[in-house]
Amino acid sequence: AQIYSRIPRDLVRHLGVEPHNSSKAAKFTEAHLKQCIQQPSRLDVKSMLTHKAVLLGYNRPKRDTARTRNRKKAKGLNARQKRMMKVYHIKPQHQRYELFLPLHQLWRQYVVDLCGGLKPTVNPQFVQQKLLKADLHGAVITVVRSKCPSYVGTTGILVQEFKHVFKIITKEDQVK
Repeated sequence: AQIYSRIPRDLVRHLGVEPHNSSKAAKFTEAHLKQCIQQPSRLDVKSMLTHKAVLLGYNRPKRDTARTRNRKKAKGLNARQKRMMKVYHIKPQHQRYELFLPLHQLWRQYVVDLCGGLKPTVNPQFVQQKLLKADLHGAVITVVRSKCPSYVGTTGILVQEFKHVFKIITKEDQVK
C-alpha cells in the first residue's frame, strides 16, 4: 500500500472530494526524506515510501557516562550519626503506656495471622517455630532474668529491641 496512491474515480464522485495532486506531495515527501535520512539513494527513498513507516526527528538520547558515574547512591546514617541525632531516644512526653496500647493490639493481630488463627487443629510445633521467629515489638512481656535484679518481674509493652537489650514501657509510664 503506497502512502500517496490515487483515490479511485468512483469513490471520488461518491464522497464528493477533490482528488489531490500527488506529484507535489510525493516530491515534497521525497525531498524531506532525503534531507532526514543519512546516505539516501533514490531507490531507498522509493522503497521506504511504499513499504515502511519512517520515524522522523527522533534521535535516541545518549547517556552521559561521566554524569552517571559521578552520581552516587544516597547513603543512610551510620550508628554514630543516629546516636547524635537521638534516633533511638523516646521523648518523655511520648513515654506513656496508653500511647503504645494500639501497638499491642496490632501485635496481637499479627501473631494471630502468623500462627494461622491459633486453631486447635494447628500443629503446636509449627506455632512454636513461628513464635520463635516473630517480631516482638508491641508484645506484653515480663522480665524473668536480668543482670539488674530490680528489673525482674517488671511487665510492660516492648517498645525497642537492641542486640541484648529490650526497652519496655510499664503501666506506670516508665521506660526500663
